[in-house]
Amino acid sequence: MSIRPIRTTFTGATGAQLSARIDLPAGTIEGFALFAHCFTCSKDIFAARNIAQALTAQGIGVMRFDFTGLGESEGEFGRTSFSLNLDDLTRAADFLREAYQAPSLLIGHSLGGAAVLAVRPRIPEVKAVVTINAPASVEHVAGHFGDKLATIIAEGQADVSLADRVFTIEKQFVDDLGRHDIPAAAAALDAALLVMHSPIDQVVGIDNATDLFIAAKHPKSFVSLDQADHLLSQKADSAYVAGVIAAWARRYLPKAPAKDEKTAAANNVVVKETALGQFQCFVQVGAHRLIADEPTAMGGLDSGPSPYDFLATALGTCTVMTLRMYAERKQLPLERASCVVSHAKVHAKEADPDEGPMQKIDEFTRRIRLDGDLSDEARGRLLEIADKCPVHRTLEAGARVKTEEDR
Repeated sequence: MSIRPIRTTFTGATGAQLSARIDLPAGTIEGFALFAHCFTCSKDIFAARNIAQALTAQGIGVMRFDFTGLGESEGEFGRTSFSLNLDDLTRAADFLREAYQAPSLLIGHSLGGAAVLAVRPRIPEVKAVVTINAPASVEHVAGHFGDKLATIIAEGQADVSLADRVFTIEKQFVDDLGRHDIPAAAAALDAALLVMHSPIDQVVGIDNATDLFIAAKHPKSFVSLDQADHLLSQKADSAYVAGVIAAWARRYLPKAPAKDEKTAAANNVVVKETALGQFQCFVQVGAHRLIADEPTAMGGLDSGPSPYDFLATALGTCTVMTLRMYAERKQLPLERASCVVSHAKVHAKEADPDEGPMQKIDEFTRRIRLDGDLSDEARGRLLEIADKCPVHRTLEAGARVKTEEDR
């Protein structure tokens, strides 16, 4: 399950503000992927959206963004280059590293596939790279300029119609294409590689996949996207691609997040602001990665549970686990225990008549369901045991919180 994509911006290599979407799983995050779109496309193309949604369902967060001058990003596309695309990808990885965690997976569609191969050395945390219908040479792009290519070379620029839009392409764009050797990048790749390509791709021929696959060293894999078109315009094709990527990448995703430099013990809970929205925080608990936030009514993005939701979660999970431990020890026929926890601020006098009428306290209401052939005595005893769960005791007894500045 995923939540609504988060809209954000970051500063690209030229200083332009680049528009991005971050798709987050609604639960534990297994890792992050950075997605590079095709030439003159945008982060919101059908394939990119479907792949991001399918990956989040597998616990993988995805960042996708518009390169300089494309989609909703600032800048002039005609004055960009493939080299600038690589710089923008590097900036995107830096942003993701700061807000959440550096990407461990790179995914590139078409020219974006060539870009992720070339940029891999700049992002050391990357463990796996996926190319989808990618060219083995970025000079393949010049083929889209048709008879305007000669004009660009001779006169320094020309207006070119691409994807129903007119772009002014400058000579430096064309000159830059010849500076990049993508098969060499594949050969030097220090990460696992998955090459995905359609044998009937009419835009980037299947021979490109052959060149990339032969150049790369193991571990490498190839998946044929039978009957798919270049843009993966059929939802079934993009869903298939996402499912394969999620299954394949899991083998290479880190088993635990990289430790924060100032994190002392593995059992610490590390919380840091993401700078997305007013309250969103990224939470690391050992090998588990979560999102905390506030509801939209409170000014948050509603991208994750609130702090009190997490507190209620602690009470509910501890209750159920305690009941299970007791039932196993006493050999009670408890088939399943479940617990619904709600939280509210109530006047203290409602909970304790001796308290003052204006004082408010936190009240957690716990509704416990016990499934199984249990006697009334066993049910009563289990409800008594629920009150002995450690989190329940902590909440009722109170706890001391020490605060120290971390420099």
